[in-house]
Amino acid sequence: MTIHVIGAGLAGLSAAVELAAAGHKVVLSESAPQAGGRCRSYADAATGLTIDNGNHLVLSGNGAVMAYLGRIGASDQLRGPEHTAFGFVDLKNASPDKGAFTVAPNDGPVPWWIFSAARRVPGTGPLDYLALARLLRTPAGATVGEVVATHGPLWDKLLEPVLLAALNTPPAAASATLTSAVVRGSLARGGAACRPLIAHPTLAAAFVDPALAYLRERGADIRTRRLTALEFGGKQLTSLTFADGIEPVDGAVILAVPAPVAATLLPGLRVPTAFNPIVSLHFAVPPPPNAPAILGVLGGITEWIFAFPDRISVTISAANAVVDRDRADLAAAIWAEVTAALALTAPMPAWQVVKERRATFAATVEQDALRPPAATATRNLFLAGDWTQTGLPSTIEGAIRSGVTAATLAQAKS
Repeated sequence: MTIHVIGAGLAGLSAAVELAAAGHKVVLSESAPQAGGRCRSYADAATGLTIDNGNHLVLSGNGAVMAYLGRIGASDQLRGPEHTAFGFVDLKNASPDKGAFTVAPNDGPVPWWIFSAARRVPGTGPLDYLALARLLRTPAGATVGEVVATHGPLWDKLLEPVLLAALNTPPAAASATLTSAVVRGSLARGGAACRPLIAHPTLAAAFVDPALAYLRERGADIRTRRLTALEFGGKQLTSLTFADGIEPVDGAVILAVPAPVAATLLPGLRVPTAFNPIVSLHFAVPPPPNAPAILGVLGGITEWIFAFPDRISVTISAANAVVDRDRADLAAAIWAEVTAALALTAPMPAWQVVKERRATFAATVEQDALRPPAATATRNLFLAGDWTQTGLPSTIEGAIRSGVTAATLAQAKS
């Protein structure tokens, strides 16, 4: 039997890889000209570089990510520090180093680092970190703001910027349950699970191209075509209507498309309805030699600076306040912050602004409750995507985990 996977984002790719590894015949269909979804890379004319659609990092403790990369032979495509360290600067600090500090959890699960002033957030004491323990025991339906204090040095300088990046939602109003899942999978396991890792040299090189090569080597049929309709017979999916024709279904189907598309194809399907944007900026200039791979920025529009060999990139999460701002005006403002944060004097280089207006579902209690499970009422139809019930917010780990879950269910029904 053939198993169809519709959508070649990371959820669809991980499902297809899982199925191909088990020896199934896979047909992978993608409507866009390239695979990868929101984790795609492309040649950009404005900068003359190959850039990523957004700056995504993963953590060393992301088990689904590591298993996926290991399977497709791309484990060496991630770069990061040997030990966990998150550097920050505060643009509102008038000192020459902008009040630079580093948060450095120790590798093991016993958090002795909170007793070291050199490793913890400036202005905090060990007892402040009880907030992390409270995040591990959250009542159902609570927001983060109902569980921990949303003011003070720990919140302002660590929890808010880190959780904003993980949730793509203002953290105080975000689901405490989803936040707890992030903390449990990372900091609660010790610094060894929190090392920030960046795809090198691009997202496609790490997550997409090796997966497509893996699938082709195992005989997968990869097509560029758009699914327009599903046909059912009773509780069975019987055929798929693509823009180029109708194809009968003799096995299972995994629908790994964005939530709004899934809702259109499956009327009545309950999916998240609120989404938040992410804005990324890329500057075609090599970073200074001493620039950290990742730098958190406080007190400005910029949130995180990523240093790649050929470019400096910036990410702004939950970017509702700037997503409609004039591109040139935004690029100039961000470049001024980058030069201040990195102590640069270079003129503004060629740049690109990438706006993902519906980057992720809003990680609120209400939106989390709308996420459907992988299994559907149709016996041979399954859902994958970071918007399904993964137990995580919209992350690469959640997307890959969803693909594996859907593939496991599809194999059981094939």
